[in-house]
Amino acid sequence: MYAVIKTGGKQYRVAENDVLEVEKLDGEAGTTIEFTEVLMVGEGEDVKVGKPMIAGAKVTAELVGQTRGPKLIAFKKRRRKNSRRKKGHRQDLTKVRITGIMAA
Repeated sequence: MYAVIKTGGKQYRVAENDVLEVEKLDGEAGTTIEFTEVLMVGEGEDVKVGKPMIAGAKVTAELVGQTRGPKLIAFKKRRRKNSRRKKGHRQDLTKVRITGIMAA
């Protein structure tokens, strides 16, 4: 069984025991998280699609740990003007393991 969930402004296709990195969620390692914004649930030919969400469906996950993404560098240069701007960014991420998918 798989589901499509929405968190952090992004959509993820998940199945049980999947480990994925999502936008930062509060909590420590070992805590349980519930994703209630479920867009689709399916298994083989049997697929339920929400309008836009499936009422009563939820996906539970275990928080594995907090990490940070790779360093991204934004560099702007205007030629012949001696104008340069360098800005770095590292996104805070949360690693979660999907433990269960409950369809309504």
